[in-house]
Amino acid sequence: MIETRAPGKLFIAGEYAVVEPGQPAVLIAVDRCITVRLTESEGAGRIHSSEYGQAPVIWRREDDGEHIIVDERPFDYVLSAISTVEELRSGRGARPRYFDLEISSELNDADGRKFGLGSSAAVTVATIAALDEFYELGLTLTERFKLAVLATIAISTKASGGDLAASTFGGWIRYSSPDRAALHAHREAHGVVSAMTCAEWAGCSARRVTPPSSVDLLVGWTGSPASTEHLVKRVHTPSERADQASTEYSESTPAPEKPRPLVSFAAESHTLVDDLVAAFDADDAEASMTTIRSVRALLQRLSDSTGSLIETEALHDLCEIAETHGAAAKPSGAGGGDCGIALAHSHTEAQTILSGWEAAGIRPLDLGAHREKGEIDEF
Repeated sequence: MIETRAPGKLFIAGEYAVVEPGQPAVLIAVDRCITVRLTESEGAGRIHSSEYGQAPVIWRREDDGEHIIVDERPFDYVLSAISTVEELRSGRGARPRYFDLEISSELNDADGRKFGLGSSAAVTVATIAALDEFYELGLTLTERFKLAVLATIAISTKASGGDLAASTFGGWIRYSSPDRAALHAHREAHGVVSAMTCAEWAGCSARRVTPPSSVDLLVGWTGSPASTEHLVKRVHTPSERADQASTEYSESTPAPEKPRPLVSFAAESHTLVDDLVAAFDADDAEASMTTIRSVRALLQRLSDSTGSLIETEALHDLCEIAETHGAAAKPSGAGGGDCGIALAHSHTEAQTILSGWEAAGIRPLDLGAHREKGEIDEF
């Protein structure tokens, strides 16, 4: 049996802006994981996951042995990851084989509710790692990351890939995204093998950063799940509040010009991410906390200008409780629910904040940074 694990993630800064090519964000890989266990099988493959209910998803191969058939195909990331690796395997001349996958998660609560820690990215990364080992492809971490991006954008080209980078490389990272629409188009025209090394990766980067040694990262969960894809789509669709007409368009129709508030937001977000990385590199706790507060204020202005609810009442309470006790706090990721984070000065301050969160119905999550995984190659 092959067993692989991939961690979840939290956004520290750069949410929403990072979906634009070249825009940076700071993320942390957290020490809760998705586990994939792979065993070889005969005649068919099965995917066991609570996401599919009690019965496994069963897949088979067409007569040529290359193409996968699923009786009731859920449009999900696991099957996209399998299809992407299978295309690479075929391109490298490795023979096709059947396998079963058993998937378990630490990224949900006891009732199965997701904490908003990037389970889709983690399961994609863990699945690709298991298949890499199974087929003895010898992929580097960066190659695994690229496959994860290609698998993910086959489902949603809006996905930034930041969560995939955190799940692949571990630790704290500064990440910037490639042009995923161009990557998707390249894969469709030329295949996975070509897409792994094409020029469309320009602008994509990841490097490690280290937060100040004198601050603790606190994480609170509001208990209200949020759809990142829905929120990002809403913010990046022109709205009346941004003095733009709301427009539905297809891939064959040019996208409308971005509203001015989004252009300004992206530029300010880029500056704040650079400020945060500089503060991290200088081990400057005060500058880091000041920047986190500025990122929160920027997200509030984005919410006002687009009419999207990013900081819910529960997230507002989470932030205000932390600020009252001297910490710097903000929603993490797309907001609209899920998690918020805080940087606190001391263990004593942290305990006071966590108690305040619990009293307000906010669940503290005992999370740390997942270990770093090897070197990050050039893209």
